[in-house]
Amino acid sequence: MKKLKKFFYSALSFSILFNFNIPANSTPKEVKVYSGRHYNTDRIVFKRFAEETGIKVRLIEAAGISLIERLKREGENSQADVILLVDAARITNAAKANLLQPIESSSLRKDVPKDLRDSGNQWFALTRRVRVLVANPKVVDINKIKDYTDLADPSLKGKVCLRNRKSPYNQSLVANQIANKGDEVTSKWLNGMISNVSQPFFPGDIAIVRAVAKKKCGVGIVNHYYVARMLAGVNGRRDSLYARRVNVLTPNPAHVNISAGGVAKYARNKSEAIKLLEFLASPKGSKGIAAPTFEHPLKEVNQNPIVQNFGGFTPDSVTVEQLGDFNSKAIKLMKSAGWD
Repeated sequence: MKKLKKFFYSALSFSILFNFNIPANSTPKEVKVYSGRHYNTDRIVFKRFAEETGIKVRLIEAAGISLIERLKREGENSQADVILLVDAARITNAAKANLLQPIESSSLRKDVPKDLRDSGNQWFALTRRVRVLVANPKVVDINKIKDYTDLADPSLKGKVCLRNRKSPYNQSLVANQIANKGDEVTSKWLNGMISNVSQPFFPGDIAIVRAVAKKKCGVGIVNHYYVARMLAGVNGRRDSLYARRVNVLTPNPAHVNISAGGVAKYARNKSEAIKLLEFLASPKGSKGIAAPTFEHPLKEVNQNPIVQNFGGFTPDSVTVEQLGDFNSKAIKLMKSAGWD
């Protein structure tokens, strides 16, 4: 009940805050957003959208998996118009669960690269995230770590830290390896890497950066923006100091994941929903939500000096759709290798 009240008040307060440019004597237009993105800075972009279009935004935020379960429960009674989720696995699973609907938009086809959108036009990427390696040069030889596959090297025995199997980011990384190298090679890599793990599997990426900084392990895998946020002091001075102790190593090519959005199957404000997605995926919109969170926009790199210091990156050829297609197999191989 408390969670329900929280959702209600969040949606109510947001709709009041972002009600702009609606002419007198007209019916107010609105769009209801279920968002698995947890960044307050997104609200600035929603506010800008409301100011420019006169369409007010009602926002409900929760963990991605919770939103998907909520949509399934609500069915045809759902109030959602737009669904925003992080990670390829989450957005593709939403499509497989018949929670989204295909839409037609020349703007979205123009602004979202083909490999970052659904071939059936059910979802579209909005930002990009790079899965990088973080290493402590006082524990491991960083010159010998170039790629994710290097974490299976026997020389790293007891020096690898990983987030748990439930993480969609790791599931997508493994799906990426399956798409690139096949089941057998990926399974061998997983077995070798898991045998090098020194600590119990971590609940989040930030915890891995801290562990590497503290020399509890020598190398781990995280999304790039977590390190950037720590360096920027978003999480406080202590985490900033921890982040300075690690080196960010970006494989070439790199596994790139996304946050994405789609129109809910039972959207009651479909045209407004499409307009919001078009706004978020536009160069201005994508940069607007990616810049303050240290993510990358769809067609350029984040210009923040902290992210720039990580160096450039070259995405590999695996599409986001492929990441979703191989998600189930990835989980199976991870479980078989002992990735808890």
